[in-house]
Amino acid sequence: MKTRFAILSCVVVAVTLSIPGYSQNQQQQPATLRSILLHELRTTHNKAEWFAPISAAVDGLTAEQARWQPPAGAHSAGQLTYHLLFWNRRALEKFQGKPESKFSGNNDETFNNFDDKQWADVVKQLDQVMTDLEKLVESADEQKLASIAPTIANISTHNAYHVGQIVYVRKLQGSWNPEKGVK
Repeated sequence: MKTRFAILSCVVVAVTLSIPGYSQNQQQQPATLRSILLHELRTTHNKAEWFAPISAAVDGLTAEQARWQPPAGAHSAGQLTYHLLFWNRRALEKFQGKPESKFSGNNDETFNNFDDKQWADVVKQLDQVMTDLEKLVESADEQKLASIAPTIANISTHNAYHVGQIVYVRKLQGSWNPEKGVK
């Protein structure tokens, strides 16, 4: 396990340092596992860099717009946001040693339990969960950080994927503001 983690850490550091601008943004600070994980979480939460973060993707979206579904049964922006809340909160609860929320194992439920009447609360809760994940990574000791690193990396990738879908749905709907960073 330690060897796998050491290899993963080296690969992540090497890839990150090869990204133009990343090492310049860190100015003299060598990348660490903690700094990379925080960077991933923040750029999918509320720090726009290469792509729109969650905060930009849902900014200004009304409950009615969040409910709108594209043709062919694609998910609405609200369903995608609820899905992110579900999985990010579940991971946070696990990291904190809290009992996980009930889940039948049917991933469709993580999209389809969205209720547009709770839209503002879903957005607020997702923002808080993302902030709490960042705080957890900031304060974790090295052993804890090493144990949660692969999951945090997957969370960030999962978030980026679905945020892209949210932006796409908003473009289809005509509710996306290209000034948010994605033309």
